[in-house]
Amino acid sequence: MTEFLASYAWVIWLALILIFLVVETLTLDLLFVMLAVGSAGGLVSHFAGAPFLLQVLIAGVLALLLIFTLRPPLLRRLHLGGDTTPSGIEALLGLEGQVLVAVTDTTGSVKLSNGDTWTARVFPTAIDQHLLPGQLVFVKAIDGATALVAPEKKALL
Repeated sequence: MTEFLASYAWVIWLALILIFLVVETLTLDLLFVMLAVGSAGGLVSHFAGAPFLLQVLIAGVLALLLIFTLRPPLLRRLHLGGDTTPSGIEALLGLEGQVLVAVTDTTGSVKLSNGDTWTARVFPTAIDQHLLPGQLVFVKAIDGATALVAPEKKALL
């Protein structure tokens, strides 16, 4: 059995490299590419004349070394340029809206420029504390399911 492994080790290494690269394209995790490079190290050691068990050891050590040293900084670098588009509450702050039902410090309703209709209250520091239907407002904060709005667009708090 060891003679068979020794004579066809290069086929095994090539198959492993191919399998790891295919799996990497499906996961995009940078784990299987490190295993593929480790397998490439096993293939190179085969052609250098190393015995099969040494090839396995070289492939394993190389793969582990890459997984623990090269993979973490690569993953950090890949995630640095992530999507910076605001979402959730951050996406609502500063949106323009129109008063549907008069907005006071206790009640009201506005339709935002994104098409959503929200219950609303006047932002505590707003100059005008009573907003009439049709008036243009801007979202200053979100309190639960209520938009805190003001008629002027100033720096968000």
